[in-house]
Amino acid sequence: MIGRAIVPFLGLVPKGVVRSIAKRYVAGETLESALSVVQRLNESRIWATLDVLGENTRSEEEANETLKAYMECLEAISRLGLKSNISIKLTHFGLRLDEEKTRNRVLRLVEKAHELNNFVRIDMEDSSVTQVTLDIYRYIRERFANVGCVLQAYLKRTVEDAKILASEGANVRICKGIYNEPKEIAYKKRDEIRKKFLEIAEILVEGSNTYVAFATHDLYLIERCVELVKKKQISSDRFEFQALLGVPVDETLKKLVEDGYKVRIYVPFGKEWYPYSVRRLKENPRIASYVIKHLFGFGV
Repeated sequence: MIGRAIVPFLGLVPKGVVRSIAKRYVAGETLESALSVVQRLNESRIWATLDVLGENTRSEEEANETLKAYMECLEAISRLGLKSNISIKLTHFGLRLDEEKTRNRVLRLVEKAHELNNFVRIDMEDSSVTQVTLDIYRYIRERFANVGCVLQAYLKRTVEDAKILASEGANVRICKGIYNEPKEIAYKKRDEIRKKFLEIAEILVEGSNTYVAFATHDLYLIERCVELVKKKQISSDRFEFQALLGVPVDETLKKLVEDGYKVRIYVPFGKEWYPYSVRRLKENPRIASYVIKHLFGFGV
């Protein structure tokens, strides 16, 4: 109750307080700090995907800097022999400024990843860019195979999107979805979203030559996805489980690794750590409770 009560006011919490909690969710502000986290994950037989924090760039210059930062990520991953790919947001590459230039930037990035035997995941953002995100994904996929997309289970359109992507043999991450969308286009109830997540997961794993990333911290969904791949006898090289850095499901992830499943952690880093961290706290009221402890010096 206390955690939920404080959620609306998280944007007013001093940055210093959020920073102390953000250490759990963000791998520092520099590429070097993020690479150190990836190395530790790899030592535990866990893979990673690097995310340079940021979205909705305000200038072409910023968008070009984003491309440069991701190029550096790919080069570092290759140089160090790390088990990691990268995840990007199209608005970080300038989507709200110029669609064609954004597409060309991402194409250059995917081409570079192809040269280095790596992979680029195009993250899904709010519903205003869902269709254009899938359009750009398909444009690039026609040219390079080392690119994937994301589907959000709470959107009512996603079942049909999943059917099409499954027929195309796509590499898809499925997640619940985090943006505050209108009820006309998105499911709101937890049970509805869970049901759709599993429906979409089944559609994807049954696709020809698909690869599916189950991205969730919901233990119920993780268990059901394990049952699904066992029931359908899906080869372990056609799926993986994903989680966000810092979300407390360590024991579950460890068990998945011990059982021979591939696990990948989403590792965000960069100077835009504050808005990302506040969003993570809003998603998890239990973690938000710790804000009170830091502010007032008592446990909850």
